[in-house]
Order: sequence, then structure tokens, then C-alpha cells
Amino acid sequence: MSYPIQDIFLKYYDNAIAMYPMDGITDKVANDIMKCKTPALGGNTSVCQDCGHLEVHYNSCRNRHCPCCQGLVKEKWIDKRKSEVIDAPYFHIVFTVLEEVNPLIYANKELLYSLLYKVSADTLMELAMDKKYLNASIGFMSILHTWGQKMDFHPHIHCIVLGGGLTKDLKFKTVNGDFLFPIHVVSRLFRGKFMSELKKLYKGYKLKFCGSSLKFKYPDKFQALVNLLYSKEWIPYIKEAFKGAGNVIEYLGRYTHRIAISNSRIISVNDAGVTFSIKDYKKGGKQSSITLAPEEFIRRFLMHILPKGFVKIRYYGIFSNRTKKKKLAICRNIIKRIYPKSILEGLTAAQIILLLFGVDVCKCPKCSGTNLKSIRLTPKLE
Repeated sequence: MSYPIQDIFLKYYDNAIAMYPMDGITDKVANDIMKCKTPALGGNTSVCQDCGHLEVHYNSCRNRHCPCCQGLVKEKWIDKRKSEVIDAPYFHIVFTVLEEVNPLIYANKELLYSLLYKVSADTLMELAMDKKYLNASIGFMSILHTWGQKMDFHPHIHCIVLGGGLTKDLKFKTVNGDFLFPIHVVSRLFRGKFMSELKKLYKGYKLKFCGSSLKFKYPDKFQALVNLLYSKEWIPYIKEAFKGAGNVIEYLGRYTHRIAISNSRIISVNDAGVTFSIKDYKKGGKQSSITLAPEEFIRRFLMHILPKGFVKIRYYGIFSNRTKKKKLAICRNIIKRIYPKSILEGLTAAQIILLLFGVDVCKCPKCSGTNLKSIRLTPKLE
């Protein structure tokens, strides 16, 4: 049994904001979650003209942070990507910074999230063009996640990387075996690029300091942080995720539209706390659980709200929006295979729901008749 996150917000959000004041963007997300699929957002009523059965459907909030609104969006996104895969190896790479810099990132979310995208992308593209490795232009997509299993603040970039690329003479070159780039080379290049840009931002007075990052405002404390970050190894994660186009699509869906926690992980909810399942990676991914006070649960959930208008999924190289159509056509002309095609393109929402979930919203659930009349419901005024 799982418990809707919406119910946790409805019961405990007022307590949470009394303890942890929220900004306008965060408060809007919280209110969207609480209003999702309720009379507050309006909807429509379907009345069967044959048997008189009445069915009420309330509108979704469509907020990208809402646990109720990701399913259909994710499926449509995955379906669209089917026209963009190439039958070649793909690698899953995770770029993570050391936890000591997390307070600074939290105080400068938009600026330093963007920096994570930039330096991870620059690292991959530079190594791919190196003659020692691939000497070709690769393609990849990057997705930001900001949470760990306990919903603590843990920003990292997931990259799904094509294990091959186009050479300057437009030939497709794949990596040798299960090897993409050496871990230690990726680590040190990423660290060097991140630290170089971070120091520039500090010297240019671009960084903000608050809370636990306030101490880094002072040059001696910032330099101590820099020295510490240089003294430790940054360990990226590189895994050959799948071979060929067949498995890449479903794998992508695991990462692209994920939020900090899903309803399915909630085990129990009461005034004493919210208990949810976690994977303990220090114990080999063993299943465990953790309990947080409801207000603390809400605070941690809302830590991961992205800045307004922030682009979460970004595309580079062969997959970049400016050149994707042309370069993918070249790649597929070289690697001739039967590629998966979209099954949702051109379908209505009702047709998509029927195909994916087996639910026919155009049919009466009581008598199976199709003589339905829809009546629009206006949002309930508060």
C-alpha cells in the first residue's frame, strides 16, 4: 500500500510553512500538488445518455514536480525519442560534485546547476574529440537530479551517451568494446573545469552566500574550500547501459521525468512521521526505510523544486536540436537497421490513454455505451 504525497501536503503543509517559510515559486508548486485533480482546478462531467451514469474527471495541475502528473508526459516523451535512437552502444554516466560544495550550489541553484550541465558536457565532448579515444563528435542528453535516496540535497547530472560518433569526414565510429573513457581522466577533467569556472564566478562576484554557505563569502574560507575540493578525487559513474536501440527507450524513462520521490515509496503516514523506502547504497543497495517528521518531509521534497523556466533535459552534439535531424539521418544511413517508430504521434489524448493504460474514456464504465455527453466544470473558487 502506498500513500499519496498530495495527502501529506494537504494535512501538513500549513505546519511546514510555519516552520520553514517558502518562496513564491516553491509555494506555487505546493499549491499545485494540493489542487491537482480536485474541484479547485475544474474539470468535466461525463453523463451516459443510455444509462444515466455520471463520471466526474477533475483537471491535473500539469506541474513537472507533481507525482500525479508525470506518467503520460513521460510516455509521450519516450515515444518521441524512438525516432532518435541509433543502433550502437549507449553509456550511462553520472557526474557528481563533492558534498562540501553542496551548500554553495543550493544558494545559487540556477547558476550552478547550469554550470554542472556545461562542464559535464564540455568534458564529454572534449574527450570524444581526443585522438586517443574516439576522435569524433558524439551525442548525448543530460538530466539533472538533485536528490539522494533520503531526499537530501545531492545534485548530479545523468548523461545518456551514444558510444560512437561522426568523424570529420562523416563516418560513424564506435567505441572499442565496453570502454568509453578512463574513469580517472573523466574525473580530473570534470573537476578541473568545474573548479576553474567556480573560481571565476567567485572572483566576478557572481555567487550568493546564505545559510551554511555564508562562510564562503570570506576569501580565506573560500580558498580553504577550493583546496579541499582539489585534494579529493571526484568519482564519476560510467556504465554501459545497453547495446543497440532496443533497450534505450525504456531505460531513458527511468531518469527523465523522475521527481524527488514517488507515491509508491511511501509506506506509512501519521502525525509522528512519514516513513518511506530507500535503497542503502552503503550496503549494496539493500532495501531499507527512513522516517521523517511530516514537516521535514515536505521541506526536503520542496528543496528539489527547479527554478522557474529551468530546462531539465538538455541535448548535445549529434542530439542537439539545431543539427539533430541532419546528423541522425547521416548516422542511420550508415547504420541501417529497422528502428522503432512512434506509436503515439497524431493520436488524441483519449486514444493515448486507451493504448497505454487500457482505459477507454469515451466509453461508459457502467454499461459500456458510447453515447456520452461531456459537461465542463469551472474551477471552484476559494
